[in-house]
Amino acid sequence: MSEDKKSQVSRRQFLNYTLTGVGGFMAAGLLAPMIRFAVDPALQPETSGDFVSTGKEVDSFTNEPTRVDFTVEQQDAWYNSKVTKTAWVYKQEDGSILALSPKCTHLGCIVGWNDNEDHPNMFYCPCHDGLYEKNGKNIPGTPPTAPLSVYDVQVKDGILYLGKEIPRKEA
Repeated sequence: MSEDKKSQVSRRQFLNYTLTGVGGFMAAGLLAPMIRFAVDPALQPETSGDFVSTGKEVDSFTNEPTRVDFTVEQQDAWYNSKVTKTAWVYKQEDGSILALSPKCTHLGCIVGWNDNEDHPNMFYCPCHDGLYEKNGKNIPGTPPTAPLSVYDVQVKDGILYLGKEIPRKEA
C-alpha cells in the first residue's frame, strides 16, 4: 500500500497541474493573435509587380517631358482608397520611354519641367531651388543629393503602364 500512495497525485499537485495547464492555454490564447499580427505582413505576397495603366498611348509621347497623372489602388489595413500619382514621361533618344517621379529627393517637394525662366529645359524644385537635368540627374551645387526616382515602365497594346517607383543612385 505504500507504493500506491507514492504513485497517487495529491490534491495540491492536482490543483497545481490544473492551474498551470489552464494558465498556459489562456496565455497561448492571448499571445497567438499578437504573434500573428507581427508575423502576418511578412508572409503576405509582395505586389511590387503590379502595373497600372496611364491610359496614354506610347505614340503620343515625344522627347519633351509630359506630365502624366494615373490612379492606383492603395490598401491601408482594412481601408482601400484610390490615390492619384504623377510622373514626368518622355521618349529618350533610343526610343525607349523614361518615367520620372516628380518628388524632389531633397525634401519631397514636387518638381516641374521648364517651370523656371532662369533654368530652361530643366526640372526645377521651387522649395530650395533644386535643379535636375532632363534625365533626372541632380545638378551638383544644388540641394538635391540624388537623381529623381524612375518608374518601372511596361507597354501593352500601345498603352503605357507604370509600376513601382525605384530610387536611383546615379542617372
